[in-house]
Amino acid sequence: MPPLSPLVRSFVSHFGEMGSRWGINRTVGQIYALIFVSPRAVNADEIAEALAFSRSNVSMGLKELQSWQLVNLRHLPGDRREYFDAPTDAWEIFRTLAEQRRRREIEPTLTMLRAALLEQPGTEDDRVAQERMRGMHDLIEMMTTWFDDVQRMDQKTLSQLMKMGSKVQRLLEFTGKVPARKGVSS
Repeated sequence: MPPLSPLVRSFVSHFGEMGSRWGINRTVGQIYALIFVSPRAVNADEIAEALAFSRSNVSMGLKELQSWQLVNLRHLPGDRREYFDAPTDAWEIFRTLAEQRRRREIEPTLTMLRAALLEQPGTEDDRVAQERMRGMHDLIEMMTTWFDDVQRMDQKTLSQLMKMGSKVQRLLEFTGKVPARKGVSS
């Protein structure tokens, strides 16, 4: 693998910094960024050399990226090494990330909330807590239903919907279906 250009190095570095804000470590973010921008599938040794990471660090990062379904494992004819590439379609990546976050973060929370709502409150404080949990549960359920609807949309429809943005809100306000929120300008 040739040395990283300043353009690629900047992207890889930025992804590493952003990774920690997204809940992954910096190394995993940088590995993903390198694989994403590579014009061909790369192996762990090439990644380790390009990023100056230990081979074991790269292996652990690749396992994490595989568990998130963000990289694909490839075998090249006549080569025993494993190669990795990443989907290049931003929509596909977004859908995969959203689904993985749902599976890892939202579904366990819904499971806990459902169990908590089945409990009989023992005190007034428990009743208040349970009502607040119900509000959280209902919002998350509504959001996951919406998420399911969005996941079924084709890219063109989803893109058009996103471009509509606040126009939908203004239309609903205009027709009286939704009151305007106070203190929020559109």
